[in-house]
Parts: sequence; structure tokens; C-alpha cells
Amino acid sequence: MGFLINLVLWFFFSSPTIRTNGDDEVINLPPCDYSTMYNFGDSNSDTGGIAAAFYPPASPSGETYYGRPVGRASDGRLIIDFIVGSSYQNGANFATGGATILRPNGSWFDSGLSPFNLEIQVEHFTQFKDRTAYLYGQAQDECTRKRLPRPENFSEALFTLDIGQNDVAVGIRSLSYELQQAVVPNILSQFITQVRGLYERGARTFWVHNTGPIGCLPVAIAKVKDPAPGYLDENGCVKSQNDIALQFNEELKDEIVKLRAELSDAAIVYVDMYAAKYELITNAKNQGFEDPFEICCGYHGIGYDVWCGNKGNVNGTEVYAGSCEDPSKIISWDGVHYTEAANHWIANRIVNGSMSDPSIPITSACHARANLSALGFF
Repeated sequence: MGFLINLVLWFFFSSPTIRTNGDDEVINLPPCDYSTMYNFGDSNSDTGGIAAAFYPPASPSGETYYGRPVGRASDGRLIIDFIVGSSYQNGANFATGGATILRPNGSWFDSGLSPFNLEIQVEHFTQFKDRTAYLYGQAQDECTRKRLPRPENFSEALFTLDIGQNDVAVGIRSLSYELQQAVVPNILSQFITQVRGLYERGARTFWVHNTGPIGCLPVAIAKVKDPAPGYLDENGCVKSQNDIALQFNEELKDEIVKLRAELSDAAIVYVDMYAAKYELITNAKNQGFEDPFEICCGYHGIGYDVWCGNKGNVNGTEVYAGSCEDPSKIISWDGVHYTEAANHWIANRIVNGSMSDPSIPITSACHARANLSALGFF
């Protein structure tokens, strides 16, 4: 289990305010006293889990910030890195690249899907929680206890989840559009089951990302040739793929609303990651980026894929997929994942709560239920 526990950074918060019922009344709330943070997800938030389990990414991954590959699918930091900031405290990251909500069908070597799906990640958390509680109780001195999370810390922690993109992608690759639509409720049923499981294990504050515009990924655009009218949307993204992502997100939001009513002590914030990423893609040049479908590291097209850090053949010529000259101007690192610059932009866009339901910053996510109650939802 240890290879899945990636220590994460933490940060201090300023005091939030909440405006209620559209009136001018403002409720001042103290900052959430998050003692720890636990993350669950796929490569969008994997800081080294799948690399530790299998193979680490090759250069030039990590070149912008770390100067070497560090298990992240990017040239530098991910959204999760910017969310947690720069102050050290406690936490663990159970995310693994290629992870799904549903149990994977096939080997990681064949499909690229992680064997550590959300169910297994929650199980790893359960083992982590049980073992650290045992060690805390057995500790003979305060110095040892300070190195372990206190048993009550788990109810005071922030739980972040960013997973589902690979479930959508698997459907796009293997199912008809109608079957893709039909499987979404089953995916979300499994997701909600795991959130309930975390709640039963003491989790109370959840920050849940929906899935991004998968039809805007450059690796998808690169496979399009002579598209029929309506195949691409007005911004050049594959419309049917984005429609499935939007259905997933809409139904996820509905399920979260139901879950809030069911879990009486839970504070659950739904974060519209799709809107944040689509905003960046459609306004790339106004935000200091170049063509949103340009790939910094890798070559992709009809009949070929040369992934970042690898050699391959493109139209009869051997090529090496190295980094572009200036990743800070590019949104996509490798055709699927984002560059550090894009991740930083997105993180700044979501942490203030402008993309959240309820509209509340991550600094005050623990007050989400109180906010909804003040607005008359409970």
C-alpha cells in the first residue's frame, strides 16, 4: 500500500464570507480547519502512484518545475499541486493514472487502465486509516504521535475526488453512442457507493470535480479527417464526445444533490471542471496561450501515436517525441494531459468557488452544508 501514499502539500486559508438568499446579509465564517487532505482520482491528480506501481514517465516529463520525471503526466505541477499550495502538513494521495470508477476489464499493459480503480483506492484509504489509528494508539511517546494523523483527523480532513474521464473514454472507444449514454448511470452509481463508503469511514467534507471536455483533447482532434457537418462543435471539439461528458456531469450533479439529503453531516461541493477547462480552450489566445489543440510533447494523427518521451514512425520517418520550445504557451502537454501553465490557470479558476455548487471557495468547503441551509435547501 505504501507506494500509493504520496505525501501532499497543504496551505493556510483566509476567512471566507457567504451571501445568503440574494440579500445583502453576509455571514462571516472562520476558515476551515483542515488537518489533512486525501485525494482520489486518475492521472489528472496522480502525483506518483502509477509510476511507483509500474514504470515512471520518461523525460521530458517534469522538465518545467521539477527538472526530472516525478510521476506526473505533465511538464510540471498538476491542478492538485496548486490546490494544496506550499505549506507542509499531513495528507495522502491515492490517485493513479489510468484509474476508472468501474472495475477495469483487462491488464494495465493491454488497456492502460489502472488496476487501482476508485473502489481499490478507497480500500487503500481504509487500510491506511486503520493502520495509522493502530500505530497512534501503540505509540509510546508524543514525538511518534505527531508523525501520525490523529484518529479524529479524518472527520476534519478535506476529501477531493477527480475521476471519471477514463470511464467516459473507454465508452467512446468501445461502445456505440447509445450504449455510452446507457452506461453512465451505472458508472455514477459506483461513484456514489464509494463516496458513501468514505462517509462511513469518517469523511465529512468533499470537493468533487466533474469530468472535462474530452472531445477537446488534441489526441481526439488529431484523429479527425474531413468531418461531416456537425461532427465538431463551433470551437473545433468533437461534439458527441463532449455530449457524453456533459451527460455524465449533469447526472453526477443530480446524484450529489440526492447524496446531500441522505448524508446529514456531509458538506459536498460540486466543481464544474468542464466549464473551467472549456473556457480556457475556447479563450486560449486571450489567456496567453497558442492554438488550444497544439501538443507540446508527442505526435498524434490518423494511423500513428508517438507518446511523449518515445520514438516512433510518422509517415515513414522516425521521430522522437520531445518537448516543445515553450510549454508555458501550450495548453496540452501530451495530447491528453495539461501543461503546468494550463493546470495553474485552471486551479486559479476553480479554487475561489466561481465554478462550484454551492458557490463557495475551497477554503470554506466545510461550510458548504451551512451555506445551502442558509439558502433554504435543507
